[in-house]
Amino acid sequence: MMGARHHGAPPDLAAPTVYGGATVVEGSMTQGAGQGPVRTETLRDFRVPPYAQQTPVPPPEEPVAHPDPAVHVFRQEPPVGHPEAPMPLASAPAPGVTTYSDDEPPEGYTPTARDLPVIHRGDTVQLPTVEPLAASEVSEGPGPLYVVGDVHGYLDELLAALRAQGLIDESGHWAAGTARLWFLGDFTDRGPDGIGVIDLVMRLSAEAAAAGGYCKALMGNHELLLIGAKRFADTPVNSGAGTATFQAAWLLNGGQKADMDRLQDVHLQWMSRLDAIEQEDDHLLMHSDTTAYLEYGDSIEAVNDTVHAILNRNDADECWDLFRKFTKRFAFRDDSGPQAARELLAAYGGQRVVHGHSPIPYLLGEVGTEDGEEDSRPVVEGPHVYADGLAIAMDGGVTMAGKLLVQQLPLHG
Repeated sequence: MMGARHHGAPPDLAAPTVYGGATVVEGSMTQGAGQGPVRTETLRDFRVPPYAQQTPVPPPEEPVAHPDPAVHVFRQEPPVGHPEAPMPLASAPAPGVTTYSDDEPPEGYTPTARDLPVIHRGDTVQLPTVEPLAASEVSEGPGPLYVVGDVHGYLDELLAALRAQGLIDESGHWAAGTARLWFLGDFTDRGPDGIGVIDLVMRLSAEAAAAGGYCKALMGNHELLLIGAKRFADTPVNSGAGTATFQAAWLLNGGQKADMDRLQDVHLQWMSRLDAIEQEDDHLLMHSDTTAYLEYGDSIEAVNDTVHAILNRNDADECWDLFRKFTKRFAFRDDSGPQAARELLAAYGGQRVVHGHSPIPYLLGEVGTEDGEEDSRPVVEGPHVYADGLAIAMDGGVTMAGKLLVQQLPLHG
């Protein structure tokens, strides 16, 4: 690839950095230099959960005159769709989106860790439009299985990718019947509208369930980071390499002030209840390409129960250790990768590991230059199958002008 060059692997929370008087251990990649919090507006429909949308009550029937005064006749409205049928009542408008001030970021705020090359975003990837799944294809039995890689706040790209696969319609509502959709985690940070992404996933979960399918999500390291930043803020934690805080680590790893301002209890509760690992068909789904899951249980149920118990105990040091281990990466990339994948599959089941977390350009050692040249942008055509075919990487690197991936499984290659 023209303009590409090889870089070392991003640190796995190994190198401490002094930040605002505290030592911070840096984790995954951050957004480009100079990018501060981005003011965005979430689609208003996304701000109102399905259960809060009220159906208007129809007006009482009107009496109709009859020649015999003793007879009372009520006029019946034509059915919906009849030429003479009245227009349906409009739903109550959703409340407006909270407006945020243009105040300067807090002193010392930076969303950028300078341990990685800066890759300018460039143009948004354009995805082809395809027709939604036909009703006959999704009417019986479990529907097709889809997975979504890291979104990181790029709501518009997510909507376009879901639409391209026929999973949602033009208005952003579930259109895939009994299809099964799994998000692999990392909904927030770096991009412009992380809370809007969470709202969308929550709404699609309700709509898919009503249609006989489902939309589910796994917990990523950035969910743990955001939960920790909200719960523990500047409480010191023992990072293993000095003192750190969730707040400082969140800011260094792309935390957006607008997301924190809009974060509500319903978002925190939803994130806290996400599972860490699941099996669908022959696919072992997880966020991080690490074997650290094995430290939390010898079965899928045990791992998820352990993670939920840690979050419920609300211990800052314990939550930090969980975050640190889920930030590890590249377990399946090198010569020992196939064996690492087999170890996970033997413990939890499945024939292939499907993960996000590590962007495909970094797995391949291909990243762009810092001058933003057009031919230096990473080229991501689709998921990356590797480790002797035992692993599928789904993070297309949307934060570095790559591609937000939505893929139907099984994937051959």
